[in-house]
Amino acid sequence: MNREDQLFFQLVTIFHSSAMVAMGKIINPASGKIDRNLEQAQESIEMLIMLRDRMKGNLGSEQQKLIDSVLTELRLNFVDEKNKDQVNS
Repeated sequence: MNREDQLFFQLVTIFHSSAMVAMGKIINPASGKIDRNLEQAQESIEMLIMLRDRMKGNLGSEQQKLIDSVLTELRLNFVDEKNKDQVNS
């Protein structure tokens, strides 16, 4: 894996982790608690969508698979969290 591929992977991982923390799916490493902020999670997801769209045609197949699978996972988890809000309302 070349340096650019490593940096791309790290960037996608940062947004993935940020969204998962904001959805309360993983512990916030800064606070040691489960924090939940769906607006922040949505912003992280939208940043990845923007990155994917802006890089269209410039991603290798492995990079494309990575960002697509991360977006699928995040969207499914986001819908799950939104549905929890509706059930609890």
